Amino acid sequence: MSPSSSLLTPAPPWETTQWFNSEPLDLAQLRGRVVVLEAFQMLCPGCVSHALPQAVRLSRTFGDDLAVIGLHTVFEHHQAMTPTSLEAFLHEYRIPFPVGVDAFRSADPAPVTFSRYRMRGTPTTVLIDRDGVLRAHRFGQVDDMALASAVTRLLDGAAPRLLDEEAAPGVCAVDGTCT
Repeated sequence: MSPSSSLLTPAPPWETTQWFNSEPLDLAQLRGRVVVLEAFQMLCPGCVSHALPQAVRLSRTFGDDLAVIGLHTVFEHHQAMTPTSLEAFLHEYRIPFPVGVDAFRSADPAPVTFSRYRMRGTPTTVLIDRDGVLRAHRFGQVDDMALASAVTRLLDGAAPRLLDEEAAPGVCAVDGTCT
């Protein structure tokens, strides 16, 4: 038996400065849909080789039943990962889903949404149910079958099984290390 959504944590709001492939979006607009939020950086090896292609496959596989949203959340190499560079990156890598640029406050080195979700680095995959409740949060690579299973369970109204938290190669942590 899964706990009711009212006992779980509502997903924090996103704070973005710009959107690509979409008008600005927020969680309230997506209420009633399951959301996969993929936090990434252009220069993160695991994001480019695994997480973003996986998010594209999810978007194509589940279509309109699932809202796949990218969050470009930069905590390093700010001069290289500008919105102009991101626009070219999204075009070159054929990223079709909406991508928001995480807001940044100069007093805090971590981006705003990144901090609200207590992310440890990129890639980070977040699952949000139809009621806007945070249901899973995973730093690093997620197995394709495990993620598809978790998404399917949420689409069917069931609680997802927890996503495996073992360390995975290709992640970039806030301390500046990438594996």
